Amino acid sequence: MNPIVVVGSGMAGYTLARELRKLSADAPLLIITADDAINYSKPVLSNALSGGKHPDQIGMGDHAKMTEQLKASIMAHTHVLEIDKAAKTLTLRNDAGIITQPYDKLVLAVGASPIKLPISGDGASEVYAINSLIHYKTFHAALAQKDQKRVLLLGAGLIGCEFANDLLTTDHEVTVVDLAPRPLGRLLPEEVATAFQKQLEAKGIKFALGTTVQNIEHVANGLKVDLANGQSFEVDIVLSAVGLRPNTELAHAAGITINRGIEVGQSLQTSEADIYAMGDCAEVEGHLLPYVMPLMQQARALAQTLTGNPSLVHYPAMPVSVKTPAAPLVVLPPPIGTEVTWEFEVLEDGMIAKALTGEVLQGFVLLGATATKQRLALTKLVPDLMAVPVV
Repeated sequence: MNPIVVVGSGMAGYTLARELRKLSADAPLLIITADDAINYSKPVLSNALSGGKHPDQIGMGDHAKMTEQLKASIMAHTHVLEIDKAAKTLTLRNDAGIITQPYDKLVLAVGASPIKLPISGDGASEVYAINSLIHYKTFHAALAQKDQKRVLLLGAGLIGCEFANDLLTTDHEVTVVDLAPRPLGRLLPEEVATAFQKQLEAKGIKFALGTTVQNIEHVANGLKVDLANGQSFEVDIVLSAVGLRPNTELAHAAGITINRGIEVGQSLQTSEADIYAMGDCAEVEGHLLPYVMPLMQQARALAQTLTGNPSLVHYPAMPVSVKTPAAPLVVLPPPIGTEVTWEFEVLEDGMIAKALTGEVLQGFVLLGATATKQRLALTKLVPDLMAVPVV
């Protein structure tokens, strides 16, 4: 019997494997990954410094441990070159050479890759981006070098702000650059974004907004970063967190339908029979949500389907806690395309913002320790983002 094959050993792939094992102890399962197959929680990377975690302490299980724990075959350092839908086989490459691997069901949990900005200069190649534990180890080693205290961060989105907060707690000088006029501009209404920025600035984080990096050159004391607005900074390290792009190349080459991510319905099946997608690479009914809670919902539903109980993924209201203790923040954006009116309540240490359509609460933003205590109560009032259809 051919196995269920999962491509990817990130949070998506391993979470699905765990859910599968809850339902079937002996279903043949093969996990294929291009990296070393170490299990770790990716969200930990953006606050590992403040948690005092060395990169070697982040991993929760190596190849051998995960093989035993999941009762699965795991092929590490193996690249998938091609999907043959008709033959239901994969063409793989690793140290053993080129391998043909058959599958019964195929799950693409191939994640997303950092977006690279077009930057000139002889220092442009030294811009770090963190999207894996391997990336983090490299960045951490560079950061640990003597006097590497001045950090310039590209991107004032969720991950950029989290890294900025984390670096601040370890006495780094942090400057955040973003083309948007305010941090978290895609998630927050202007009033909250402005207040959020002020709270971070009060703690010592600097912002250069409405501009972008054009050139990075080596200078005697580090790197000289030139912005499009004429500003320049001398720093030791540049970290890019401008966003991720779903890894769709493998699926596209196989003729699977692609939009922003790999298109799937609520069953998580792609446009091709017996091929599924989940995690950061998957666009579920138009929703591209690179967060932990959607991933967990996907894994539970897909595990049921793969073990003979066809199920649809359900998205309840899923607020996101941003890891910025310097300015505590919880965000539940209203659905894209929904017309809302924002109502604001200013508190002594922050703000409550509610996104309303008439009297229906579509989303909210909670800034500050007092406001974030309202997370659970407000979440109960927000309709499901994606409910299971009633037949």
